[in-house]
Amino acid sequence: MFEIKAKDNMGRVGVLKTKHGDVKTPALMPVIHPRKQAVDVAKYGADIVITNAYLIYKDEDLKAKAVEEGIHKLINFDGPIMTDSGSFQLSVYGDVEITNKEVLEFQELIKTDIGTSLDIPTAPFVDREKAESDMEITLERAREAVEFKKENNIEMLLNSVVQGSTYLDLRRECARELTKLDADLYPIGAVVPLMESYHYRDLVDVVMNSMKELGDDTPRHLMGAGHPMIFALCVAMGCDLFDSAAYILYAEDDRLLSTRGTYKLENLQEMPCSCEVCTKYTPDDLRAMPKEQRRDLIAQHNLHVSFAELRLIRQAIYDGSLMELVEERCRAHPALLEARRQLGLYSRDLEKYDPRSKKSAFFYTGPESLLRPEVIRHLEKLREMPKKRDLIILPPTRKPYSKFTTGKLGEFYIYGEQHEIDLDDADFMVLDIPFGLIPLEIDEVYPLSQNDSPKTRDVDSIEFIEDFINEFVEYYDQVLIHSRVIKDLDIGLYDKYESSQDIRYAKDDVKKVKAIADYQFGVGAGEALFTGNINIEKSKKTGKIRHIYDGKVLIVNMRASDSYLILSKEGAKRLHNKMPYPQNRVVVNKDSEPFALEGKSVFCKFVVECDENIRARDEVLVVNEEDKLLAYGKAMLGACEISQFNTGQAIKTRKGMKK
Repeated sequence: MFEIKAKDNMGRVGVLKTKHGDVKTPALMPVIHPRKQAVDVAKYGADIVITNAYLIYKDEDLKAKAVEEGIHKLINFDGPIMTDSGSFQLSVYGDVEITNKEVLEFQELIKTDIGTSLDIPTAPFVDREKAESDMEITLERAREAVEFKKENNIEMLLNSVVQGSTYLDLRRECARELTKLDADLYPIGAVVPLMESYHYRDLVDVVMNSMKELGDDTPRHLMGAGHPMIFALCVAMGCDLFDSAAYILYAEDDRLLSTRGTYKLENLQEMPCSCEVCTKYTPDDLRAMPKEQRRDLIAQHNLHVSFAELRLIRQAIYDGSLMELVEERCRAHPALLEARRQLGLYSRDLEKYDPRSKKSAFFYTGPESLLRPEVIRHLEKLREMPKKRDLIILPPTRKPYSKFTTGKLGEFYIYGEQHEIDLDDADFMVLDIPFGLIPLEIDEVYPLSQNDSPKTRDVDSIEFIEDFINEFVEYYDQVLIHSRVIKDLDIGLYDKYESSQDIRYAKDDVKKVKAIADYQFGVGAGEALFTGNINIEKSKKTGKIRHIYDGKVLIVNMRASDSYLILSKEGAKRLHNKMPYPQNRVVVNKDSEPFALEGKSVFCKFVVECDENIRARDEVLVVNEEDKLLAYGKAMLGACEISQFNTGQAIKTRKGMKK
């Protein structure tokens, strides 16, 4: 029903399959009033819409027509339709004249594609007793809905809504209980008041705590989120679907949506974008029009802006630049910027889903970039990597640093135990924003060379580097810090001693590939892979390492775009023989064994276990339950998703081990 096609952080481009067509996500579902359709939303890009089953049920004329002809003819939309159950009316009026079972039966009767149980939307900041009581009713009705679907063999897809108000433990509990059911989509409900009051920081907490317990194999729907300025942030948190009537409600009030906020027509001197409406009419033209005509044109603009933003977000996911877009969008409003900073508290949750290598370079856009998963991951890798006796910290040069850091390196200050330095027993690292320190042996690995930041450093980045260096130097007996580093960071702690020793950095390609292997596959991988008569072949054009052999036997290739290692059959064998189970492994069941041996791709439903550190696009080993090597290839999803999906490709196999 749902497949992931591309991912970045928790954002994913996916395909939701329904009876009335496939929907590319992230997607916006414009709200269609069953009796008041002002704009043909399909004409402006809507692949899926949402309407209110309860309003249809309460209107005898609409009800009769919907039962006779179906919901698609009623609202004149051929694509997938989701229906709400009356929960919105319940939240506004306190009661509805329909039961949970009745609304489920009615949604199935009118042939909706995605139906919703009658959950209890609980407003933010209510007392805990009410939040708990409402949540229990919501769960009870969700269970009833799932049973109803199973007992009646219903094809209609089913929403199970996460409630719990602003109590984060209740949100987690509700999501955890819902995942035990066989629902098809997970909406996150009762968040509109948070968005209307600009409580975006609280929105982040609610969404991220819900996501902690929701399954990765189903689409997640943020209910009532229709303003394009928040789409990027919410997609980065894992939201796949949005719904809103904002496009028409704002138009009724002469307000034009944009990714920077909302414009009032009365204040506009220039039209805000380049859509058909904005290029054809001026603000004066719109103000002079009859109300209904003006409303429809502004609604068209609002739809254009919303769908254009989602296209941009999907492309950012393909490129791997989603967080840069998030940080750009969140500077449109202080409350959004606060929300982005709050999201930084969940960086480790985001990292579990974030691919190690991407098409786009890492651009530092401000202090918030220090909280991205790439930075958190690199610092953890540095802490884990084996350390030599001494550390030499160098100032940044041109990238890649190892290419432009040669010969005598200049004046240093000493911190720690003083002794004659052995350059063969020292780690050479370059100071870097935002990655702290970069070992010269691995500096070409993505994103350590494929990143850029302003030459003028902000206070936050300086403090970040100072704090990390203060922690990291404790791993070493003696630390030599280049004088320019001391000057740039204004660190008083290290200016106790001056070194007159001549420090030179000498490149060593074998050490380089071993360090990259340790960084990519885990400590010990370098020694496991590169033993014997190591022969390194470089590109004649670029001078970059291309292939590494043992004599004439190929061990690995090095990918030019990101310097990650691509295993050969021999490399896979060596890695498997030396690295402990389950490291770098995807374990498949007996049914999949013969296909994996033949080099066929591995699908999620055949995976019984995998290394939790696997991320999308990682090089992995495919083994059986006895740890016999069957194949090797590239992960298409991260460990979290592989373990939960029952459909779709898990590993794109390079080769099987069958002789």
